[in-house]
Amino acid sequence: MSLTLRQKVAAILEGSGKYRKVAHSLDIFLIALIVFNVVAIVLESVPTLTQQYYQTFFYIEVISVGIFCIEYLLRLWCCVDKLNFKDKSKSNFYIRLKYIRSPLAVIDLIAILPTLLMVFFTFDLRFLRVVRLMRIFKLTRYSRAMQLLLAAFKEEASSLMAAFFIMSLVLIVASCGIYLIEHDVQPDKFGSIPAAMWWAMATLTTVGYGDVVPITPLGRFFGGVITLLSMGMVAIPTGLLASSFADQLRKRRDAFHEAVHHALVDGELDENEAEHLEALRIELGLSATEANQAIKLMTSERAQSLYCRHCGEKL
Repeated sequence: MSLTLRQKVAAILEGSGKYRKVAHSLDIFLIALIVFNVVAIVLESVPTLTQQYYQTFFYIEVISVGIFCIEYLLRLWCCVDKLNFKDKSKSNFYIRLKYIRSPLAVIDLIAILPTLLMVFFTFDLRFLRVVRLMRIFKLTRYSRAMQLLLAAFKEEASSLMAAFFIMSLVLIVASCGIYLIEHDVQPDKFGSIPAAMWWAMATLTTVGYGDVVPITPLGRFFGGVITLLSMGMVAIPTGLLASSFADQLRKRRDAFHEAVHHALVDGELDENEAEHLEALRIELGLSATEANQAIKLMTSERAQSLYCRHCGEKL
């Protein structure tokens, strides 16, 4: 069955089927463009370079935004044929609306929105430059590590919110405590609870800038207690993310192993099954070496299960 133009574009953008090589080349081009664009934005912040190469920076911005706009519109157009959004029970408008709200689509929109808004509104160039640097997050689409990290954040969202809520309570308690102890001795540094929050934040995050420190014995004792408490508090979100990150890796490997197991039910891989596994490998972000090892291992185990372990005869 021949594919429509929209289905072909979706396959290229997804990197599936026979369009994997074309998609890989497109991904390399877009990654290079994003990196080049970010470097140009950073260099544009140097006044002397801006004055000397203003036209060059302008053309880089216009061409880059033009390409990013085309990419965004193509992804919006063909998202109805993507596996993650395809739903025959929903209208194309609803599917596209769902795609617009997805994290990667929001990042793509942020990459082009500042320049498009600049046509209609006047912005502080420093603010605009910082917002344009958000384009570096477009690399999330091509980075396995970033996708795993985002999945880990999503998986542990409730636990992380609980941890940050506890840290907020400790922050308030620490600010109030050091304010009561030190505000009479150091009114310029601990004159109010909001001012004391600077010290509490630096202490809880174990940064300890040293610009604001307690000088009374009770204040130093209280600061030591907060410092010891903060070591455990900071470790909670870190531990949650590390555990979830490893869990996401395990889930992706298990999903691929399960697909290989189903493909080897008949004892061998045909061309269509191998193509499906390769597409799944790319989607899950597994390396070719890791995928080949999994296939070889399960093929070997499958072959061994066909023979009696005692007599060696074929079952």
